[in-house]
Amino acid sequence: MAAFIEAENLRKTYRVGKIEVPALRSISFTVQRGEFVSIVGPSGSGKSTLFYLLGGLTRADSGRIVIDGDDFSKLSDAERTTMRKRKIGFVFQKFNLLPTLDANSNIQIAQDIAGKNGQNDPAYVRKITDLLGLSKRLHHRPSELSGGEQQRVALARALVNQPAIVLADEPTGNLDSQNSEIVLSMLRQSNRELGQTIMMITHNPEAASYANRIIHLRDGQIVAPEQDPQWVAKRGDPA
Repeated sequence: MAAFIEAENLRKTYRVGKIEVPALRSISFTVQRGEFVSIVGPSGSGKSTLFYLLGGLTRADSGRIVIDGDDFSKLSDAERTTMRKRKIGFVFQKFNLLPTLDANSNIQIAQDIAGKNGQNDPAYVRKITDLLGLSKRLHHRPSELSGGEQQRVALARALVNQPAIVLADEPTGNLDSQNSEIVLSMLRQSNRELGQTIMMITHNPEAASYANRIIHLRDGQIVAPEQDPQWVAKRGDPA
């Protein structure tokens, strides 16, 4: 069976002045449809770069990413945008909510962008807002919501179109333990009940444990868990 996501020999280097800084050094991996995968590693390991490549938000210097048969390297910018609208839901650490819109409109805007306004099952929309504890907060603007509530709105926005893939970048990075559990449980439920493929970037071992599989990055390369001393130390094992 062909992999749902295939990353092959991905390389990405950034230029800072006259200095070249390699972010990814020829990494390869596959993800099957319906997997929940955490990508972990210390700061500077290449996690965020990989997130942007998987979301088609930037291009690799070399290598390729194939998602559900679509090869990013062969798609135009317009085609990649269409694919993102059709298949990918994003959850960002900084929420990225529109401050002038209430929670309900921030969620609905995902439908507008995807051209699905009014086409989603209202019962499903109610279900995810109920599960995320947002039912009584839908008419509040982001400035009137707590950080945890804002992240839950961002998650609802990512899930509302029932995308095949959810990409989450440190979704619990700014949350307390209670809100973190709500967000992570919802991601796991979406994975199990809807069969969505979840790719979550995190530096938190507890958050990563919600996934079925963990990919460790260090210095732009995939390493075995025991080669990631920061991760081992956080788990409380001997470094």
